[in-house]
Amino acid sequence: MRNTHVGVGIGLVIGVLALQSPAAAAADDSDLHIRPENASPGSTVTVTTTACGPDVTYGKGESEEGGPFHLFEGDRAGELTGEFQIPEGRRPDTDTVTVKCPPRTKLTETYRIAGLQPNGAVEAGFGDAKDTDTQIAVGGVLFAAAAAGSLVRMRRRSHSNRS
Repeated sequence: MRNTHVGVGIGLVIGVLALQSPAAAAADDSDLHIRPENASPGSTVTVTTTACGPDVTYGKGESEEGGPFHLFEGDRAGELTGEFQIPEGRRPDTDTVTVKCPPRTKLTETYRIAGLQPNGAVEAGFGDAKDTDTQIAVGGVLFAAAAAGSLVRMRRRSHSNRS
């Protein structure tokens, strides 16, 4: 009976992974890569493409929020890379980047401009984020209690099966 449960669990995991692979492959089918995908105001955004071909060494780009920028040869052959900065004070929204390179290649991609990044530690309701000693001690106690409870349960179950 136990082997049946393990087999069903493994089958479910393999099924879920098999269903997710086509979606993951289709999600990144664009030839224009924008990093970071969720940029914040004031940050630098990097645009990379291989769609212009291996012989092209220059391209032009334009961001609706960041303005025009240039693309030059990147680290790999046939790759063009450019950067621009999102101006401070922009509200969270989407931004469209358009890249043009010779002879008649035009690519467009949209990314998200996130809100301002938090400055400092985030209050999560369990004391100061810098006080890790207390958190580690409490976590260790909770882990030890869970292990002891599991041990007691296993010992009770094994004694009840013997009679």
